[in-house]
Amino acid sequence: MAELFRIEDLHLSLPDLYRKPLLGPPPRIEILNGLSFTVAKGEIVGIVGGSGSGKSTLGRAMVRLLQPTSGRVLFDGTDITHLSEAGLRPLRRRFQMIFQDPMSSLNPRHRVGQIIAAPLRLHGVAGAKTRVAEALDHVGLSATMAERYPHELSGGQRQRVGIARAIALRPEFILADEIVSGLDVSSQAQVLTLLERLVADLGLTLAFISHDLSVIRRLCGRVLVLRHGAIVEEADTDRLFAAPQAAYTRELLAAIPLPDPDQPWS
Repeated sequence: MAELFRIEDLHLSLPDLYRKPLLGPPPRIEILNGLSFTVAKGEIVGIVGGSGSGKSTLGRAMVRLLQPTSGRVLFDGTDITHLSEAGLRPLRRRFQMIFQDPMSSLNPRHRVGQIIAAPLRLHGVAGAKTRVAEALDHVGLSATMAERYPHELSGGQRQRVGIARAIALRPEFILADEIVSGLDVSSQAQVLTLLERLVADLGLTLAFISHDLSVIRRLCGRVLVLRHGAIVEEADTDRLFAAPQAAYTRELLAAIPLPDPDQPWS
């Protein structure tokens, strides 16, 4: 399959504001340490790791919400590593992000229709009302939802609105960062099924960030395992679960909770 993303020797450091000296700049913390991998068009790749592993920072660097310190990020053959915001703007509609907490990423003062239409208007896309209705339909929400406010929706519905906002621009790539971690098991399963369908129906490429390998196993075809800002293992999902090579991967697998044998099935 053709490549959509190519990441080459990616490094990213951030100022350590907790150790800021009285004079001079604060020391820097290395968050990403020389990551290299590719993402093929149409692929669902999982990025997994514990807290502080750098997975969310990696995702934000891929879509240039953070600028790498060194290395390269190529999107569909274009080097976007150090593009200015003006240079990135035509590309931003081609890659979108879904955030973990919809209550903090959805404007509480705006109705759902306004929220989904906002990026369309930002990019000068015509026919915003029609696009909003299409996006709501794609995520399984009725057109009447466009008149509601975020606080009037359930957690699962709010996350669907976040997905609708991301797909309204008809992007090629979506980064989903821990988007099911705050949902109950039933809502998690529904959102994962929705993402699978959208990838197939809309021809999307998806990078799915999670700390939960059981969720990754359900959705992703390939997995990158991160620890301390480096990739410790990269493998097809089936092989990773059958024969993990890295000790850290085995630790993550061992942490997956087992079902309670005394819990009756509903």
